[in-house]
Amino acid sequence: MPHPVITQALEQGRGFLLEPESYALCEAYGIPHAPFAVCRTAEEAVEAADRVGYPVVLKVISSQILHKSDVGGVVVDLRSGEEVRRAYPQLLETVSRHAPQASVDGILVQRMEKGSAELVVGGVVDPQFGPVVMVGGGGILVELLRDVSFRLAPLDLEEALQQLAETRAYRLLQGLRGRPPADIRAVGEMLVRVGELLVAERAIRELDLNPVVAGPEGCVAVDARMVLQTDPPEDRP
Repeated sequence: MPHPVITQALEQGRGFLLEPESYALCEAYGIPHAPFAVCRTAEEAVEAADRVGYPVVLKVISSQILHKSDVGGVVVDLRSGEEVRRAYPQLLETVSRHAPQASVDGILVQRMEKGSAELVVGGVVDPQFGPVVMVGGGGILVELLRDVSFRLAPLDLEEALQQLAETRAYRLLQGLRGRPPADIRAVGEMLVRVGELLVAERAIRELDLNPVVAGPEGCVAVDARMVLQTDPPEDRP
């Protein structure tokens, strides 16, 4: 049986999971993510930011918006309750201007994370080979650097660590120019769990955790996007 958030999204005719739903799926498979809260007023957002810790990022949640940044739906590096209170209505106004047809389901408040390296961890279901796990240098440079490595899922920890070592981002994970080494094993375990998710949840077509922030204490996903298969189950690879 698919995870309940997938069933709910498909029943609503959606081809993707909302970000909180993606984190719910991550939690079901032991994939760590940054703490967050879903809010519907500016005061709720301030209370949530006080709770998860500053600085925070605000992100729009909408079933009509897949790429939040494209419509101005992300505000980063807010360092006080007053900044959150001011940013909340500004974000809603910006989204309304760029996507006037979209309804807003809430605002996600999430703590910003720091680490030794930013990675992209992803997955696709290839029509010929089935589920594939991807990892590489992440953040805004992912499309420019194309520093990625692929493995068929499922994969074990040894395979995941070998996959990581094939990327240029691996040097950052080892500690470069004064940066502390990251917990490389934790990143490998995340790759293993992403593979398990892709194998078990056949309705997932694409998975994108970008960035994943890795540091000495582990790694966490700070953004999550999951696209669903809308074909009948018997037609899926």
